[in-house]
This record gives sequence, structure tokens and C-alpha cells, in this order.
Amino acid sequence: MAYLVAPDDWDCKMIGVVYSIHALAHGEYEWKDPESEEEVVRITYIDKDGKRTEVKGKVGDNVLYLAHRYGVEMEGACEASLACTTCHVYVHGEHIDKLPEAEEKEEDLLDLAPFLRENSRLGCQIILKKEYDGMVLELPKATRNFYVDGHKPAAH
Repeated sequence: MAYLVAPDDWDCKMIGVVYSIHALAHGEYEWKDPESEEEVVRITYIDKDGKRTEVKGKVGDNVLYLAHRYGVEMEGACEASLACTTCHVYVHGEHIDKLPEAEEKEEDLLDLAPFLRENSRLGCQIILKKEYDGMVLELPKATRNFYVDGHKPAAH
């Protein structure tokens, strides 16, 4: 006999002997508000024109999709599949040292990013933890868009 064990973020209901499963769509988790103050992570985005957008994220949010929720122009052309550099950000201050080391694939992609700095990371690879509270992320003046120049991100 086999059993299906669903991840904690799936909404599962038993209907007779059939299970109904609702899995969150790509980026959907970031549209949910924090359930408690303990999971709130405050992030400030600085866009290419210097405009600051302060947001309340939560533990587990992906920085790319959180930016989309709040209208920050971080593209993410590959939709977090680690195939582009359009979510390139600069991580300010001590928070760069709190992030896990970039994996080889992320480092290879960052080598292709214009305006690379020591504190460069791909936003799609930053998943919020409580210790990231107060993080400031700055978007570079331009990104290399392998998809199409001039594309503006839209929430999914």
C-alpha cells in the first residue's frame, strides 16, 4: 500500500477515499500575508532610480516574487528557474554574510550580469529567514535581459 504525503504548504482535504490537493502556484506563497509578527521579515528594495520601497515579507518568501507583489521592477524573466540574471540585486550591509553561499550555477550566471559587485546575488535565490529582517536590496541600473529588452515584470 502506498501513501501520499503532501508538503505542509499544500491544502489537502479527504473526500471519501479521494484526496483533493491544492498546491500553491509558482510565486503564490508570497501573496499571503504573515500570520504572526514572529514570521515578519522587513525588506527594503531600492530601485534603479533610488526609490525605496519598504515591504513586510515573511519567512519563506522568495525575494523575486515578493518584489512582484509590491510592484518593484525586478524582472525575473526565467521565473526563478536559475536561467537568467534579471533578478540581480546588491545585498547591503551585514546581510550579505548571513546568506548561504551562492551555488556554482548562481555564480556562473552572476558572471554574465552587468554591473557585478562583491555583494551581488540573484533575488530568486534569496529565501527569507527571520535573521534577514531589515535587509536592504538594491537593483542595478540595468540588467541583461535575454528575453526581450524593455520587458516590465507583471505579477503572475
